[in-house]
Amino acid sequence: MDKIKTIIDKEWAEVFKNKLVLFSVAFLPIILTALPLITLYSMRGLGAEEMGVDTSAAPDEFFGELCVGLSEADCTQVYMLNIFTLLFMILPVMIPVTIAAYSIVGEKTTRSLEPLLATPITTAELILGKAIAAVLPAVVVTWISYAIYMVAVRLMSSAAVSGQLMQPMWLLAVFVVGPLLAVMAVCAAMMISSRVTDPRTAEQLAGAVMMPIILLILGQSFGLFLLSSELVAIAAVVLVVLDAALIYLTVRMFERETILTRWK
Repeated sequence: MDKIKTIIDKEWAEVFKNKLVLFSVAFLPIILTALPLITLYSMRGLGAEEMGVDTSAAPDEFFGELCVGLSEADCTQVYMLNIFTLLFMILPVMIPVTIAAYSIVGEKTTRSLEPLLATPITTAELILGKAIAAVLPAVVVTWISYAIYMVAVRLMSSAAVSGQLMQPMWLLAVFVVGPLLAVMAVCAAMMISSRVTDPRTAEQLAGAVMMPIILLILGQSFGLFLLSSELVAIAAVVLVVLDAALIYLTVRMFERETILTRWK
């Protein structure tokens, strides 16, 4: 455990010197939290049609259970907030991808990886330490941003609207699925980072992990489907199994001797 803690401390001391990493951890949460709040403030008092939401179908068909017990204005706000809340599923992916992609290939370019691999630390301990160092800041920042988001929405909207953000579906999505997505992103980034020789290439390839979430946001925004508690719960179970498999593959694919001899 002491070795893992040492790796975490070393990772944070190294990666947070990188301006791109600092931008991801510090400014991305601010931007992604401010965007929905500014939008919510600007659309107060507007109806569904004024906000460009297609309501030609019956409200129950378009909004599903969102409209139960809500006025049209409140229902439309909840629909928009549901789309923006998905941004908090992107945060725990974007931030650790940047950190994890830099943590291996970035250290190689700065000549700090060779001394680390020469130590008696096991590959599993090394990967676990680097993974925790990437996941933990992303998860903490996401949770803090979401808490600020919930408080701000409560101040700017009705109790019925803000209460939707406390539904089990979103709590499960942000506090369970979010960290699981972060682990998945980190594993993918570290596998890629251990195979390429350029930090930018590693970040770009690892960024492809965000595509499913972007497609999810687009599907929700175009009304192709609406998220449900059942769908989020299924995603959580699938991610647990997927993360376990990815962690195993990451350890297996990390060939210390090959990395030391191949990268010049």
